[in-house]
Amino acid sequence: MRIAMIPLLLVLAACASPSPEFLAAPRHDLQIDGIDFAVFQKANRAEVIRLGYLSRRDRERVPGLMMQAAEQASGCRAIPFSLKTRVPGDTAEARINLKC
Repeated sequence: MRIAMIPLLLVLAACASPSPEFLAAPRHDLQIDGIDFAVFQKANRAEVIRLGYLSRRDRERVPGLMMQAAEQASGCRAIPFSLKTRVPGDTAEARINLKC
């Protein structure tokens, strides 16, 4: 049973759905420094979702890359120190304020 769960978990990990606030926002997929992101922008806010698995050590650089992803996808400037996650220290999902 455990072995059958692994493919299912991998499929689910590849999915990226926005939070309710960003449901109508267009999705932008991009890769920065070998990490895939899905970015949803609505007005002056962006939700960035990291796709795929990373080791704990590799996650340290993700917040900065999320800021870059928000800027590249939106064409706006990410406001410094505006990155917020629902779970402190989480590198899978973040919301970023933008200056457009």
